[in-house]
Amino acid sequence: MKNIDRRIVILAAFLFIVGLAFGIMKFLIAQKEEPFSRPPVVAKRYVQTEMVDYKTIVSPVKAPGRVSSVSNVDIIAEASGKILVSNIPLKRGAGFSKGDILFTIYPDEVALALKARKSQFLNQLANLLPDIAIDYPDYEKLFRDFFNSVDINSNLPAFPEINDEKLKIFLASRNILSDYYGILKDELQLSRHTIKAPFNGTYTDVYLEAGAYINTGGRVAHAIRTDILEIEVPLERFDAQWVKIGDEVTIQSDTKSIQWKGKVIRKSQFVDQQTQSQNVFVRVENNRQKPMLAGEYLDVTFPGHPIENAIEVPRNVVFNTNEVFVVDNQRLSKRVINIIKLNEKTLILNGLKEGELLVMQPLINVQEGTLVEIQKNGDDDKQQSSNN
Repeated sequence: MKNIDRRIVILAAFLFIVGLAFGIMKFLIAQKEEPFSRPPVVAKRYVQTEMVDYKTIVSPVKAPGRVSSVSNVDIIAEASGKILVSNIPLKRGAGFSKGDILFTIYPDEVALALKARKSQFLNQLANLLPDIAIDYPDYEKLFRDFFNSVDINSNLPAFPEINDEKLKIFLASRNILSDYYGILKDELQLSRHTIKAPFNGTYTDVYLEAGAYINTGGRVAHAIRTDILEIEVPLERFDAQWVKIGDEVTIQSDTKSIQWKGKVIRKSQFVDQQTQSQNVFVRVENNRQKPMLAGEYLDVTFPGHPIENAIEVPRNVVFNTNEVFVVDNQRLSKRVINIIKLNEKTLILNGLKEGELLVMQPLINVQEGTLVEIQKNGDDDKQQSSNN
């Protein structure tokens, strides 16, 4: 019994000591003054903004293109024989003008045979003239004039027009009509021995030179037209829709020192599978003082067509493809925009409310709802310190 009482006394004393220590600790803590703490600093970002004000924008399209000729032809021999060169050398790079004689395929033998046939034809006419004077006096003067106009060194004149059926039968029975058209055929064959330039151009390749023998249908040279050229400009599908056939364009060299004017003549109705671009073709009349050469690359600027109710902003203002920040009650807020046209450094858009404050600079590591202050003139230092 005495042992139980002793345990109770020890336990009570222990609890009393613990409680007294806890009470003294609370008393001492209550007597200690709380340390001074500064209020939290709310960081602000300074941003550049611009009020959304829609207007009509004209935005040009610019892209490089390759110059090519509108005509690339093979010069083909239409007769066989030895090639005789003219005063234009049959050499790669030689230039010529429309109508110039490029070369001749030995024509003497064919020319002599043609003169012989014309002489025989004159002999036939001479034998028919007395019969025509007696039987068809109304046509005597007409055929006599035709006889006198025939020159063996020149092409045949037009055959007299005949309305008398008996006279037609008479002439046909003497083979006059068949001989006349046979001579016309020989004249055409002789003309094929002389090759004339179909346009102003130059040789890009020469396969046979003067003195060589060629068969009918053989290739002599390849030529391109140089007075009228085309520029093939590949455009992104998005940009090509703003280009119209008939648009006047400006063409510049790499150094911007030379300019030409051209016109859009056609657009491809397909997209290149590899580049995913649509080709636009521009025609240019070449300038002799400032010649444009086939094969070179030039910059082409297409005129812009008016885009109503839009604004133009730098491309780095947009993030997540089609989102921008606006300032609403001094806090950042996201907006989804409608992109109308993409340029090299800017884009044209709408979809915002007029009067909203659009953030005109890229922002890094910010979230929607961030407190911001609109940057004014002279606030560059603040902007840099806030970004740091």
